[in-house]
Amino acid sequence: NLQLLRVVVAESPKAAIEDFIVTKIRLYVSCLIGGPSQVLIFDAETGSPLQAFPTPEAHVVFGLIPLPESSEGGDDIYFASMGYTAPRALQRYCAATGKVSRTALVQESPVDMSDVEAVAVFSTSKDGTQVPMTIVRKKGGGTSPCPCVLYAYGGYGISMVPAFRASLKVWLDLGGIYVVANIRGGAEYGEHWHLNGNLTKKQNCFDDFIACAQQLVSGGHTSRELLAIQGGSNGGLLMGAVMTQRPELFRAVVAQVGIFDCLRTELEPNGVFNIPEFGTVKDEAQYRALRAYSPYHNLPAPGVPLPSLLLTTGENDGRVASWQSKKFAAALQPLFAALPAERPLVLRVSYDTGHGMGTPLLKHD
Repeated sequence: NLQLLRVVVAESPKAAIEDFIVTKIRLYVSCLIGGPSQVLIFDAETGSPLQAFPTPEAHVVFGLIPLPESSEGGDDIYFASMGYTAPRALQRYCAATGKVSRTALVQESPVDMSDVEAVAVFSTSKDGTQVPMTIVRKKGGGTSPCPCVLYAYGGYGISMVPAFRASLKVWLDLGGIYVVANIRGGAEYGEHWHLNGNLTKKQNCFDDFIACAQQLVSGGHTSRELLAIQGGSNGGLLMGAVMTQRPELFRAVVAQVGIFDCLRTELEPNGVFNIPEFGTVKDEAQYRALRAYSPYHNLPAPGVPLPSLLLTTGENDGRVASWQSKKFAAALQPLFAALPAERPLVLRVSYDTGHGMGTPLLKHD
């Protein structure tokens, strides 16, 4: 009987509930708050908040497991976590002491990340929305502009959560910083964060990303001449849109398997499945929104300095047709022809890969 149900923990616009478990007297709720996770503890009967859970900083938490036979009365739990500076590990939370201890089930890092930190910062978007991002850098950094790679996705309600990449240490050791922007279109704060970045509100994604880039420059983390941006698929569209809208803001752009002609995307074999996210040209309001940001239809004026651009695509891509990158590259060729050689346009086509999933190891370079 649904009428007997009652709200124990109410939803919040500041957090997205991803998982929960009930133990003997406690309710553990794992929330996504702007990208990283936070585990909250409530009284299972009343919903009253209990003690704070020591969630590892800049980590994502998943796989909550109750331990009903634990010696602490059945309120201990296992949980898995991973962060920008630490690989996946299974950990145990002791309800009696409020402390977390690592189990033997951990992935060992092949590199030393003890000198690396992940710093949370916010930027203010065009409409005043606070947009979170995480800066991964060597400890003690931030005193002078550094080479920077800024990454984002911003679509389909897919959240950019902390993830461990050992190869990132090479970039950091060379003096670079890596930044993940949790722009609208994802679900880092719940479905409202997604809905405010799709259909006729898609421009919010681009405004958010531009605001993050400007914050990195004005905050002294990097400079326009040291700022590179990267995104794939929906993130490839993001790269095309921000590059055509603010070409002077970036030094280099990597757009992987992206959408660039937004007016013809729905004509692709996979196009109809993208309509709920991007809209359709058959709806006037949605058409006007698509036309306003479609990278192919909004090229910078001749003579405008452009960032170096790398477009990658796979000939067997069943999600985003390879003609998208080819058409965009062809349209940009006259503009890049007038630029110095140190600002190249490069189109890389792989003839034995697709959208990315299932790519053979030989192509991971």
